[in-house]
Amino acid sequence: MAKDSDDMGNEGSVLKAGRVAVASAYCLASIGESIMEIKFTTGASPLGNVLVAATAKGVCVVSLRESDAGAEDYLRARFPKAEVTRDDAALKRALDTVRERIAGRKLDDVLPLDLQGTDFQREVWKQLLAIPAGSTRSYLDVAQAIKRPKATRAVARACGANPVAVVVPCHRVVMSDGSIGGYSGLPGVKKALLAAEGVEYAAAT
Repeated sequence: MAKDSDDMGNEGSVLKAGRVAVASAYCLASIGESIMEIKFTTGASPLGNVLVAATAKGVCVVSLRESDAGAEDYLRARFPKAEVTRDDAALKRALDTVRERIAGRKLDDVLPLDLQGTDFQREVWKQLLAIPAGSTRSYLDVAQAIKRPKATRAVARACGANPVAVVVPCHRVVMSDGSIGGYSGLPGVKKALLAAEGVEYAAAT
């Protein structure tokens, strides 16, 4: 049986290596369609500057960065062919909801989502959305839930490619041995998000 201690052991390097490929996959989603229009807003949070971006269908990106400029650069790099404009008023509710979640409040509030990725990634992200607040699952648990028990490494990559941090709770996926595991965002964010939901870990990642 696959063990996610192997599959996730060097998640950070896997995620860094995968970012360009992930961005390219999202570009392909718009081929044959009109130019994708994305609106975004940014705001401060205890865990860094948070960016929320959405298409007409729903939120497509939530990202925590060190600065507003860094967050916007990340969005434009992820969707280089999209028409990206700032609209603070249109996304105020979504931003407020994300900041409430970061603080561990209103975790059941629903945001419409527009999750763009491969079929496998969306299958993994659907499982992440099913993990209750205050609970965790291992990468192996998620792989088994999608009936791909040997795909823990691919599950880890899909978690790292999650475009909607906080809302699609990849932070709730940990190692089979109970350790916190990796996270593709700013240092300490995974531990802080879990702590806000009542899950404590001794070591930050």
